[in-house]
Amino acid sequence: MLRAALAFLSKTNEWLEKAIYLLAIFLVANMVLALFLSALIRYVSGTGYDWFIELPPILTSWLVFPLLGPLLKSGSHIKVDVITTILTSRQLSWLRLLIAVIALLASIVFLVAGIEATSLYLMLGQVMELEIEIPIWWVYLAFPTGFGILALFALELILFELVALYDLGRS
Repeated sequence: MLRAALAFLSKTNEWLEKAIYLLAIFLVANMVLALFLSALIRYVSGTGYDWFIELPPILTSWLVFPLLGPLLKSGSHIKVDVITTILTSRQLSWLRLLIAVIALLASIVFLVAGIEATSLYLMLGQVMELEIEIPIWWVYLAFPTGFGILALFALELILFELVALYDLGRS
């Protein structure tokens, strides 16, 4: 049953990871394009639009937070590799399990906080002071979205390490 849950979650996260990387590519392209157009319009016309310059910082939270899960899964997060070289495969599996459990617990805490913050700004109805009105809750929605995704990836890593520890115990 554990293997079936892992297979389902792995397949779901694989699809989700591709969608997140596609979103990241789209966001980075838009951020670069906005800055380029800002410079071009300012050079050609002598005046510019503030929202071109302010758009990249607004999109940054949508770039960073959804990527937390895929970066954790791929091991691209900040880590110390000294310890991993001296651990046995069983100890390493326990360490990865501990890291995944901590990531899951932290993601749940930040998911709840993100939902509360997003709900507050949605209720307040505030918008950013730009040439284009962007609701503040939209920016804050990246927090619960990203930490919800992180929870899914951390859960997959927990299941993976539990299966690995079970297999190591049988051999």
